[in-house]
Amino acid sequence: MNTRDLVLVSLFAAIIVALGLIPPITLGFIPVPITLQSLGVMLAGVILGAKRGALAPLLVILLVAIGLPVLSGGRGGLAVFAGPTVGFLIGWVPAAYITGLIAERFARPTMAALPQTLGFFAAAAIGGVVVLYLFGIGYLAFGAGLGLEKAFLGSMAFIPGDLLKAAVAGLAGRAVMVGYPLLPQRV
Repeated sequence: MNTRDLVLVSLFAAIIVALGLIPPITLGFIPVPITLQSLGVMLAGVILGAKRGALAPLLVILLVAIGLPVLSGGRGGLAVFAGPTVGFLIGWVPAAYITGLIAERFARPTMAALPQTLGFFAAAAIGGVVVLYLFGIGYLAFGAGLGLEKAFLGSMAFIPGDLLKAAVAGLAGRAVMVGYPLLPQRV
């Protein structure tokens, strides 16, 4: 990892934090708020790739652990790790990694715009929704004691918004690929 990689990881960690400045929307039936920070996780994976993309949310989690209020709603500190949303927070790292791993398959500069954009969208949806929900719902169900059915059904309310975020991440990934490719190509 060189200086450029460190700067990019820090930049995307800052983007995730900045997206947390937008106030969360809380729903009454599940203790998980709607935030834009998962968009930052998807963007990190799609634009930086698996390894660098996973380091950006890991850096944010470390900032949370030392007490900085970098999560949506100004949350931070070790108490966050005892809350019901910790599964989603910890899930950011594998979500960005899987997103980046899939997105790297579509990082060919000669690839047509539509398949590449759809590939980035699929990467963001699989990593940023499926993988993230696996961790989040798993902790809500078994760690927080909400029960699998209630955690699963309650989390379904977030799907439309998260698919919209995946579409934004796919479009942003394509735009960055055309203008300034940061994603390492895998064949």
